[in-house]
Amino acid sequence: MLVKLRFILWALVGVAALAGIWIALKPPAELPSTAEMPLDTIGGPFTLTGSDGQSFNSAGLNGKGTAIFFGFTHCPDVCPTTLARLSKLRKQAGGDDAFNIVFVSVDPERDTPADVGRYAELFNTPVIGLTGSVADIERVKKQFGVYSAKAPLPNGDYSVDHTSTVFLMDRNGKFVATLAPEEGEQVALEKLKRIAA
Repeated sequence: MLVKLRFILWALVGVAALAGIWIALKPPAELPSTAEMPLDTIGGPFTLTGSDGQSFNSAGLNGKGTAIFFGFTHCPDVCPTTLARLSKLRKQAGGDDAFNIVFVSVDPERDTPADVGRYAELFNTPVIGLTGSVADIERVKKQFGVYSAKAPLPNGDYSVDHTSTVFLMDRNGKFVATLAPEEGEQVALEKLKRIAA
């Protein structure tokens, strides 16, 4: 009887350990999620800080379609890949004037206006780099249903987990579609051509 009880207790310890590992490794929930937001509530007017340190109002984007991506300048993979992809697809969709590309930092504590400006210049095409106060960034993230959270690194530094979706807005600043990293190039190009029209 004692052996059976000990076996049950060890089995429960094993189940608890597995549950703990699953919770630790499970990706964080992206809440609020764009998928759960009514389409007509995604986006909206915002004011952030441009790479020149001056106030930047989203009304300045109107008149041209816009692809908005949220990331951070220390990002090792998703951010540079996404912005390089947008740059390449914009050339295919009609050139640098086809639509705006906007990069919004989700790491405002580290990304200064000058940082986002230098980062935007890496792509050899016009990219509007924006940052702001933590409160400003949180407000805009909420408008777009964007998730981000610091992820500590072993060296004491941190990375940032974040939504990798690109938000496509029409020439009036109205949300029309998203662009996901896994979408094929032709599908992505057709979406971008629509906002460029």
